[in-house]
Amino acid sequence: MRNNDALTRDEIRAQIQQAIKDGNTDAFSVAFDEMIQNIGDDVQQRAAEQVEEMKQGLDTSVLTARGVRQLTSKEKVFYQKLIGAMKEKDPRQALNNLDVVMPETVIDAVFDELQTSHPLLSHIQFTNTRGAIRMMMNTNGYQEAAWGQLCDEIVRELTSGFKEVDTGLLKLSAFMPVCKAMLDLGPEWLDSFVRQVLYEAYANGLEAGIVAGDGNEMPIGMNRQVGDNVTVTGGVYPVKAPVAVSDLSPATVGNLLSLMAVDPNGKARNVRDVILVVNPVDYFQKIMPATTMMTPNGTYANDVMPYPMTVIQSPAVEQGQAIMGLGYKYFAAIGSARDGRIEYSDHYRFLEDERVYLIKGYANGFPMDNNAFFVLDISAIQPAVWKVQQVDAPDASDVATLADLRIGGLTLSPAFAAGTTTYTASTTNATNTVMAIPADANATIEITNQGPSDDAAAPVVNGRAVTWKEGANTLIVKVTAANGTANKSYTVTVTKSGG
Repeated sequence: MRNNDALTRDEIRAQIQQAIKDGNTDAFSVAFDEMIQNIGDDVQQRAAEQVEEMKQGLDTSVLTARGVRQLTSKEKVFYQKLIGAMKEKDPRQALNNLDVVMPETVIDAVFDELQTSHPLLSHIQFTNTRGAIRMMMNTNGYQEAAWGQLCDEIVRELTSGFKEVDTGLLKLSAFMPVCKAMLDLGPEWLDSFVRQVLYEAYANGLEAGIVAGDGNEMPIGMNRQVGDNVTVTGGVYPVKAPVAVSDLSPATVGNLLSLMAVDPNGKARNVRDVILVVNPVDYFQKIMPATTMMTPNGTYANDVMPYPMTVIQSPAVEQGQAIMGLGYKYFAAIGSARDGRIEYSDHYRFLEDERVYLIKGYANGFPMDNNAFFVLDISAIQPAVWKVQQVDAPDASDVATLADLRIGGLTLSPAFAAGTTTYTASTTNATNTVMAIPADANATIEITNQGPSDDAAAPVVNGRAVTWKEGANTLIVKVTAANGTANKSYTVTVTKSGG
């Protein structure tokens, strides 16, 4: 291999060029030999790297098959140095002197998993603030655009409002006992352990805060009142009064969702990503019986709701209550540890071969508005039962008028009106399409046309062309109401002249 004093290939090229220019054969031979050595060293180095890559590729494929996440180069360096520090006799001092910090990609991977795998958190709108403590948020749910001519001045002020919100993050700590034997498994396995510990810590801590946090050094829960007019005492937000729910029928659920369909500013918004969060005990005792139906083939279908909705079990909800809301209207801000360090901890003592470490994450959250979530009192909710209800059919309609009558592009005289039954028109066309629209959808329409000399009227299909003869044609449109009795006839005299 080449030493540090060896010439670079560009330098050797310069020597060869100079030797050729000077006609110096000896100098050329020396420079050329150096070039050969340089090429040989590079080839050997690349070959060694390729062999190492092949070995690493084999290790990677094995680990991948075992479900182990593959590390970035920064992550691998971090864990290798972390393992070394954890093996020291004084891990506290070793960690204090560690010259690397946890890469943000580790925390990002944890939150990616939270957003895709966790039953509740996967419905929450997470934003990685990356250190930002304040941001702008749109306060309106639905925004209309203003129509107008091109280059016309804006004739209506946009009604979209914005407010500045505090996204200051709160500390969420996780204690992590690590046995010495685990350190010998290598960076990939330590990463898997660290991320799983973080996942559980974040999942449990965030779930408790997002559902029922009081806002005092913790997130503001879905069960809390929020808004400009809410009185906050000692940092604690007031609990929402529960709404009594005795069933989950279409009418009941529809009434609740209609309240969520309007934001606090009175603007309509999309009712989507609806969640029903309930205590696990209440789920099996109350919600499951209220949402389980027997299908025609004798099997049961669970969580049958009259509107698309995800039922989520969470021990963070009080028994006898449930939370219904729009998952996407809960805002959660997250971030990695301030300095990205794992600390040695003396707070807990475990077995002799285990050492305890502290990982600090940061997060916060709050409902975006007070209409996005409701607390339900489900203590008296009833099981779902099949209901057979006899309903008397309404009386058939007696409406026998037209909503519109068009004969191709012909002009009717007078202009069409539902109460006018006699019209005239003129044309030079051989045919025109007749379109008669009933005022009541259940009414029937019968159309006939009689030419000047026809003995009998010819039927005409509504929506099809009618053929005219020279002279006056009498088109009759008869409308019979749904009750089969009431009827009205519209007559149009169409005069065809030679074209």
